[in-house]
Amino acid sequence: MTLPRRFLPSIASLRALEALDRLGSATAAAEALALTQSAVSRQIQALEEQLGVALVVKAGRRMGLTPEAVHYAAEIREALARIAQASMKLAVNPSGGSLSLAILPTFGMRWLIPRLPDFARQHPEVTLNLSTRIKPFNFDVEPFDAAIHFGAADWPGTASFRLRGETVIAVCAPELIDAQAPRDARDLLDLPLMHIETRPDAWRAWLAAQGVEVARVPGTVYDQFATITQAALHGLGVALLPEYLARGDLEAGRLVPVWGGPVPSPGSYFLIWPETKAEDAALAKFREWLALQADEEDLLPR
Repeated sequence: MTLPRRFLPSIASLRALEALDRLGSATAAAEALALTQSAVSRQIQALEEQLGVALVVKAGRRMGLTPEAVHYAAEIREALARIAQASMKLAVNPSGGSLSLAILPTFGMRWLIPRLPDFARQHPEVTLNLSTRIKPFNFDVEPFDAAIHFGAADWPGTASFRLRGETVIAVCAPELIDAQAPRDARDLLDLPLMHIETRPDAWRAWLAAQGVEVARVPGTVYDQFATITQAALHGLGVALLPEYLARGDLEAGRLVPVWGGPVPSPGSYFLIWPETKAEDAALAKFREWLALQADEEDLLPR
C-alpha cells in the first residue's frame, strides 16, 4: 500500500519533534541535533504544515508540545529506533545475521564473554553487538533483539528461557568483624549492609532463609556488583554477592563470610526476546547455542 506523501514526513522533521519532546526545550534539542534553535523551529513548523495539525504550544519564547504531539512523538521514537537498528545491522553485516544483545555488566563479562569465542567459531556469519543494561527496558524503544536479565521473566510481549539460578553469600573485609563476629544472622542488622539497586529484596530474602523476618533492611545502595565488591573490599560494609563473584576474594582472604553459607537467590538469569523477533535467524542460532551453555552445575567463571 502506498501512503500519501503528507503522511511520510522527513526524518529531519521527525527527529526535531522527538528531540523536543525528550529534552524539553528547543535549546536542548538544537544542541543534541547540532542545529540552531531556528532550524529546529523550522523543521517542526514544516511538520505541522505537512500534517495539517498544530504540534507546538508557545509560552513566551519557550516551545512545548501539545498532548497529541507528545503521544505522536513517543510513537515516532519507537519508529526511529527501529530504523536506526535496521540501518546499523545492514551497515555492519550487509549479508544479514546481526544480533544486538543487552547484557548485565558482571554476568556478561564473567560468564557470557568468555564463552563467545565458541559461538564465533560455530557461527562466523553472525555479528554480535553487546551493550550493558542493568534494568528492564522496552524493546520497542531500545534497539535490542534480546537481553540477558536477572529476576523473573515477566516482561510484557516477550518470550524467554531460563539460563541458570544463582546463590549468594554475605561477605565483608576481615577487619570489619575482627573485633566482634556476628553470633547469629540477626546480628548482621547491626552492621552496615550494602544493597544492589536492581535487587532491593535480596537482603530480606537472605535473612528469611536464616529464619529472620524483617519488614525493612536499612543500608547503602550501589548500582553494580563491581562497585559494591570494591566497597566491601575497602571495609565499607557487608555485601550480598553472587557466590561465583566472591569466590576469588574469599580464597585470597580479601573477603570473609560474615554468617552462614551460600543461599539461593529468588530470581534466575534469563534470555529474553520480543515475541516479534521469535523467528529471527541470528537470534535462533544464538538461543540454540546458549541453551547448551546453561549448565546449572557450572560454577561460573574462571
